[in-house]
Amino acid sequence: MNNEFDGYSETDPIRAQHERTDFNEHSVPLYLTSSFVFDDAEHARALFADEIAGNIYTRFSNPNNTEFIRKLCLMEGTEDGIATASGMAAMYCSMAALLKSGDHILASRSLFGSTHQILSQLFPRFNISYTYADITDLASWESKIQSNTKMIFVETPSNPALDIIDLEWLGKLAEKHKLILNVDNCFATPYLQNPAKWGAHIVTHSATKWMDGQGRVIGGAILGKKELIKEVRFFARHTGPSMSPFNAWILSKSLETLAVRMERHCQNALTIAQHLEKHPGVVKVKYPFLASHPQQALAKKQMRHGGGIVTFEHAGGIEGGRKFLNALKMISHTANLGDTRSIATHSASTTHSKLTDAERAAVGITPGLIRISAGLEEVTDIIKDIDQAMVASKD
Repeated sequence: MNNEFDGYSETDPIRAQHERTDFNEHSVPLYLTSSFVFDDAEHARALFADEIAGNIYTRFSNPNNTEFIRKLCLMEGTEDGIATASGMAAMYCSMAALLKSGDHILASRSLFGSTHQILSQLFPRFNISYTYADITDLASWESKIQSNTKMIFVETPSNPALDIIDLEWLGKLAEKHKLILNVDNCFATPYLQNPAKWGAHIVTHSATKWMDGQGRVIGGAILGKKELIKEVRFFARHTGPSMSPFNAWILSKSLETLAVRMERHCQNALTIAQHLEKHPGVVKVKYPFLASHPQQALAKKQMRHGGGIVTFEHAGGIEGGRKFLNALKMISHTANLGDTRSIATHSASTTHSKLTDAERAAVGITPGLIRISAGLEEVTDIIKDIDQAMVASKD
């Protein structure tokens, strides 16, 4: 377990060294090339034999991707990593590269809809099974570990229920049973939470969200222990889910402002959550740093702030939620989060629509649940739009 890493310095992603070209540029240039020239036949042979480091082909590596990952490793306190074309490519590769037919995954029940589809629809084709455990019932987890269990996969905070799981406890459980602990850290970002500090072997991200922060590009990242990333890199090299250099360049620059952006996202989200708790048209509000959140103490233990997502249950149920979304004037209604612009989503009919009613209920996705991704606008403007939409959607 990595107990020495105590969070990165905000200077790290800004001043992480990069190799300058002969032009001695201050900002990292774009390397829009599909391949790289060899010095001679021996140089090519040595590169393909992995005897020396270097770039061969952008599907394998590229200076922009390397720089992006170098920054993320500093921020997460991990040894190595790879960049992927999307967040779901990262989730899939982080599991598929390290599992084989006959293996079993123990996962938290609260997962993003597409991750659930990988476990329930895709992996059974390859004879990889799974079992869900409730993060509110930690005592049950150990009893669900099987002789063929190889990995524990969790999200914390979860999407969209914002449930929190005790990473320190989970790290010790994985260590006891010699399992790979894989943590989706998308909602928290490296600025708010560092799972490797608590014992995670693999940390996955959808860089599309807060890392980009402006709704421009898609990307993912898999970070972790060197020996595990070696296996993931082999898998990705031959299956091709590589991030484009342009996206890596965008995301690397975005990491330089992640800290200041997340401070504002979190400040706005907490203010919105506190306002919604007093609203008569709201049944329930959930935000990790609210006193009403059942795991507030745990959230404060392992997170710097509560994140940029707030969820609430509209008193009008599914129809009230739909009317609310249709009445919004400023807040965007789109299938994303982590943008400078605030976003509202109805999870039951979009991101988690493929789940059954029972499956949604099991992870706290009620018919009227609205997910708010707090943007960087003036918070009074966000609240004003929420309030007028609540009035318009009142029965």
